[in-house]
Amino acid sequence: MQSGRIENFKDLSQFRNLKDFNNHFEQWLTDLKDQFTKSETIALKRLVRFSAKIPGVCNAKIQTIVSATHQHSEMGGISRSTFERMLRKAKKYGLIHVIHTQSQNGRQAHSVYVFQKYPAKQDASSILNDAADAESIEVPNKKPSKNETINQKNKRKMALNSSFVSNKIPSAFTNLVKCFYDDAWTIEEFYKVVRVSTRWLSYYKEEDKLELAVKAFKQLVRNIKLKKTRIKNIFGYYWGICNKMLDEEYFEIVKEGLTRSGSSSREGYELLF
Repeated sequence: MQSGRIENFKDLSQFRNLKDFNNHFEQWLTDLKDQFTKSETIALKRLVRFSAKIPGVCNAKIQTIVSATHQHSEMGGISRSTFERMLRKAKKYGLIHVIHTQSQNGRQAHSVYVFQKYPAKQDASSILNDAADAESIEVPNKKPSKNETINQKNKRKMALNSSFVSNKIPSAFTNLVKCFYDDAWTIEEFYKVVRVSTRWLSYYKEEDKLELAVKAFKQLVRNIKLKKTRIKNIFGYYWGICNKMLDEEYFEIVKEGLTRSGSSSREGYELLF
């Protein structure tokens, strides 16, 4: 997506007005307040203030937002690393979607931050549980604890082949993966990555998840075979492939909406959130 003035991104807003945005944010904050440190909360609230002109959308530079926190003594200043740490958490919990933009010369420009609506009929515990699932996949370099190591060894001792895969996993996916990983637990973990990656996409049906799972796995195998990539965490690597494909799909929908001639309709974006 091309960078530009904030008005160019007004169709990304998920809220009727500023009051509607604030109401949704307060619901998010009620559930997630214990997940952010004091400094991260300052960073988050400052980002909210920069998202007022177009409710829930901000395209300010990170350094601009960070500098603003130092200009208000009642809040206290933060560092860039604190802002980035807050952003990673906000993305993990589904609070914010980040869109990367490019300048006219093709170079990477500053990102656009799009706040999401508070999910209907979903309480705090389920939000945090989903995020915990994502975290276990997103952190490939996290050193396992002693108990986790023992559990992993026990699982390997009781390894079951693909014929024991849960019936919740599509057989087409099982038949593909078993050619490379004939292990029930491994196959189920791969599909779990897809379910976690698409947990906020209400328009994604089971056949859409299957299509994503198959495409991403084929790309995984291709990367391993052709690039001879050394992967420390196969599920974390697969998670990255899935999310890259979802981002590309998102950008295509956004691009289609922004280039629609003479239309101010938000059709297409409503499906995403």
